[in-house]
Amino acid sequence: MSRPHTVMVIGGSDPSGGAGVQADLKAVQAMGCYGMAAVAALTVQNTLGVLAVMQVEPGWLEAQVRAVLDDMPVDVVKLGMLGTPGNVRAVERALQGWPGALVVDPVGTAKGGRTLQDADTLEALQRLAQRATLVTPNLDEAWAFPGGVRLVKGGHGEGDWLVDLLVDGTGRELARWEHARVPSLHTHGTGCTLASAIAAGLAKGEGLIAACDTGIAYVQAQIRRSSGGLGRGRGPLWQVGGWTPD
Repeated sequence: MSRPHTVMVIGGSDPSGGAGVQADLKAVQAMGCYGMAAVAALTVQNTLGVLAVMQVEPGWLEAQVRAVLDDMPVDVVKLGMLGTPGNVRAVERALQGWPGALVVDPVGTAKGGRTLQDADTLEALQRLAQRATLVTPNLDEAWAFPGGVRLVKGGHGEGDWLVDLLVDGTGRELARWEHARVPSLHTHGTGCTLASAIAAGLAKGEGLIAACDTGIAYVQAQIRRSSGGLGRGRGPLWQVGGWTPD
């Protein structure tokens, strides 16, 4: 029997389960891959917002990543909130020589507006992102990643229609997705979920555009299908059972 396709996620922990590595692992599982996680930060948060953040010491983060890479086959690594320049460098050291695909989600701000990674950390990510297969900034984060292949997410824009753009290092458009904004409060963790779903597609051997297409379709479906009952703020994406396209 062949082994499963695998994705390792590295980011912050959300105790409410809506974002961070918890959301990453749910998306990876839903997309049919095996997920692993290294925790870069502990957060105090819920659907109402992020209340506090405690960073993991860089040596501990590096040790987590190395422990997995030394033992497990990892097809793709997805980076979320690393939190400090030191943690970025720790991940960079741990991934040195590792040959797989890398997806970087900058996670500059939370949905509630709290800054999760300052300008110094985003600047440190730039060097690591140079070897990335894909960077997934939103409109507010795109300034920090002017080069490389990136999926600029339009969810933070205004209006009833969203546009996601896949562009190369010169700014040339490679693909475009336009869709109506879904009127829903269930958008907690959409950025984490999207990047992890794309990473899972890459792990399964999909091309970059196909993986982005699948990931966007997955997030859009989750927003439409999620219903109330969880939290008093921006609810998480959730669906019982496996995922099938609309």
